Amino acid sequence: MAQKPMTKTQLVAAIAEEMGSDKKTAAAALDAVAAVVTKEVAAGGAVTLPGIGKVYCRERAERMVRNPATGESIKKEADKQVKVTVAKSLKDSVNG
Repeated sequence: MAQKPMTKTQLVAAIAEEMGSDKKTAAAALDAVAAVVTKEVAAGGAVTLPGIGKVYCRERAERMVRNPATGESIKKEADKQVKVTVAKSLKDSVNG
């Protein structure tokens, strides 16, 4: 059976324990990292989180897509998509 993902509260508690700090400081650090990553990726940049991976924005061209309900082909406008490339060290720790 699949394990449920860690909630923000659980993540904050784990970060606080790892840092030897209180939960308020850990929550502020987590929120700060999320804000920096969001701002940088929204501006078209990329952020490398050492040991975790790289978060970046990729532009997708205009393309034809199919409506699965009707089978009709429609044109989808160009858009942006957030991508994450997982670090090799994280892959190795999961698979090894």
